[in-house]
Amino acid sequence: QSTSTEVKNSEDHLKVHKMKKKVLRKQLRAQHTLMRHEGIECISHATQSLVIANAGLGNGMSRHQLLRIVEEYGLVETLLMPPNKPYSFVKYGTTEEAKKAFDALNGKEVTLEDFDQNIVLYINFVEKVVWQNAVPTTLPPGLKVIERIISPEEERRMLESIDWIGDEDAQNAQKTLKHRRVKHFGYEFRYDNNNVDKDKPLPGGFPEICDLFLEKCLKQGYIKHKPDQLTVNQYEPGQGIPPHIDTHSAFEDEIISLSLGAEIVMDFKHPDGRTVAIMLPQCSLLVMAGESRYLWTHGITPRKYDVIQASELGQKVGTITSNVGDLTLNRRGTRTSFTFRKVRRSPCNCIYPSVCDSQKGQQTQVQPSFPHNEMEASKLEQEYVHKVYEEIARHFSSTRHSPWPRVVEFLRSLPKGSIVADVGCGNGKYLGINEDLYMVGCDRSKNLVDICGEKNVQAFVCDALSVPIRSGSCDACISIAVIHHFSTAERRAAAIRELARLLRPGGTALVYVWAMEQEYKNHKSKYLKEKNGSKDKEEINTAATQGPLSDQMPNNSSQDSARSGRLLNDSKDKGCDADSRLPVHTNRTSFHSQDLLVPWHLKGDTGKKGESVNTASFAAGCKELPELSSVFHRYYHVFCEGELEAVCRSLDCVRVLKSYYDQGNWCVVLEKL
Repeated sequence: QSTSTEVKNSEDHLKVHKMKKKVLRKQLRAQHTLMRHEGIECISHATQSLVIANAGLGNGMSRHQLLRIVEEYGLVETLLMPPNKPYSFVKYGTTEEAKKAFDALNGKEVTLEDFDQNIVLYINFVEKVVWQNAVPTTLPPGLKVIERIISPEEERRMLESIDWIGDEDAQNAQKTLKHRRVKHFGYEFRYDNNNVDKDKPLPGGFPEICDLFLEKCLKQGYIKHKPDQLTVNQYEPGQGIPPHIDTHSAFEDEIISLSLGAEIVMDFKHPDGRTVAIMLPQCSLLVMAGESRYLWTHGITPRKYDVIQASELGQKVGTITSNVGDLTLNRRGTRTSFTFRKVRRSPCNCIYPSVCDSQKGQQTQVQPSFPHNEMEASKLEQEYVHKVYEEIARHFSSTRHSPWPRVVEFLRSLPKGSIVADVGCGNGKYLGINEDLYMVGCDRSKNLVDICGEKNVQAFVCDALSVPIRSGSCDACISIAVIHHFSTAERRAAAIRELARLLRPGGTALVYVWAMEQEYKNHKSKYLKEKNGSKDKEEINTAATQGPLSDQMPNNSSQDSARSGRLLNDSKDKGCDADSRLPVHTNRTSFHSQDLLVPWHLKGDTGKKGESVNTASFAAGCKELPELSSVFHRYYHVFCEGELEAVCRSLDCVRVLKSYYDQGNWCVVLEKL
């Protein structure tokens, strides 16, 4: 019996040991995820602040439930729940309370109340709880939300007026689509051509109660003309509709939509990348006119819950801000929308031709030639770099939020109090990475610099070839994904020389440029892995793909210098033929030319990333997004292996300390001589 007890104790001890190892492994993974995506570093010693992985709005944890869990261990001063993230931050009144919560909750299994699903919490300490809230948003121009437009009794009668089962005479076109049920009255919307057949009205007209409702809307001034087309959509929890604009040529200006049965959050997006989430309460009316109808896309993300304001549960209408201290989850119910439109009888002549199918642009853009001289190079960059970034700044910024780990590593390695310039800082995502540094950014795009200002980081507008900072005043500089936009070898060398001018002797600079080799040492870059908009299921192993070329001091032998000279001369001749047009690159494919134009689609043609939009799942009257896309072309010179080092070695003011390949980029660390 004693032996049996010992065996059982040994087995129990082994189980506990395995569980502790698993918790530690998950903890480390959570640490790496937080650093990779947010640039937030977890620490080993106890503080007042914790990050709780698996307990975020993004994986179904409500604010109410998480508060109840964490308040058991002490006074909670702050609880931040970032939207769509699988983690949250909590700050306790004392370090002892935080330590108590850490010991009790790390590795603990809890059940998500709204989903009847078990999750395990993984806890880490952080220095402090900080999160950059988004800039407050306003409703898109021309959009209104009118609450309680009808009574509960009118709502019941309108819902009962729709027969989803009968309708044997098929006088109303009814379809069951992938993401919802839909029924048309007045005119059928045809998904094969995204329009209505204006010569074939449906028999039967609208349900009688709808006519009474429309008279009320006309009388109160919400619409100017009585609609003659009605689309009824029914959404179960988890269903939605892709972002779309109702076809300009199909319908007139004002479009109104009634929300019945349940509330919903609808997402609106401007072509420049601005997004606004809007709560549509039950029995409310959405009115879209002008810019909100013609220019902004609107859609419903397929999910079973929405992120909403925690403090406004009683009056949930208007924009949903990103105040991470006031967000929670709201479970969706079955929602039925009645969307009324007026069929258009003549071509649309709105003031938004870039997204208007009646005013499709007929001009074809002539591809530019490779520049012959300094003037042509400057003109090429003005048209195909500077102007493009001014146009796409908001959208571009919305896709550039995750700091690259090895850039973060460089910034964190600098001594406290260092003065650092980020030349070509874009939206400023690196300017707040290390609070122990004095960092300033600059960029050629005023609109990107404005975004930096909204984030409360320091940046100004200037050209990377002429930075208005005193020579020798910086301890370090970074230039991330900038120098590949210069169109001649001389201008690329001048940009690196300007970085060196800013540095004090012994100061260092980190430079990243796009690589010609998007497959290196049998590993595809992230750029190729996201071909067709779908990421590989395997998480990218950056350690395996970041192959250092020379992590030691470089060999400055005459043989090495000769090789650098050959590469530098080759780079001047290896691009496009001087008389040829610059080729347009096909996104997410390997490069076939060093000098090329890379398309930027201001509005993509997919719904969720990696999920193609099925034409049949579009809303009635929406235009397919490919036809609405504004496509801009950016000039790039992609660097061959060794070329960036060769440019640096051609300068007598710097030496290469280190060079490496990082996710489709060639990178060097330079020291000012």
